Amino acid sequence: MLRDQRERTRALERERGDIIPYVFHRNGKPTGDLNGAWRAARKRAGLDEALFHDLRRTAVRNLERAGVPRSVAMKLTGHKTESVYRRYAIADRKALEEGVEKLARLHGGGQEGRTVVPMKEAAREG
Repeated sequence: MLRDQRERTRALERERGDIIPYVFHRNGKPTGDLNGAWRAARKRAGLDEALFHDLRRTAVRNLERAGVPRSVAMKLTGHKTESVYRRYAIADRKALEEGVEKLARLHGGGQEGRTVVPMKEAAREG
């Protein structure tokens, strides 16, 4: 698809004798404003403070939860180093709860009725 688009763009450049700096365009003009589209989407979703970049963190979290191998997840998200990828792979409360449940299953115990309290909170309480 990208090669076809590049060839269409080159043909239009030759026809006009002009350089078109866009991958996707309408007769050489930009197709739209990503920021404007993002603002409209946020407004429709009721997410006033969401950043476009938040989608990348969500993708990493979902890949981690799905058990996708890290090397595959990094290629999908475009992370070149594991250290940067780990900045996005934040263990949220749900991930911590799932980890405790898996450990309990491994050792044959159930977690019914128990609550996971992160260590920082436990230290403050007790």
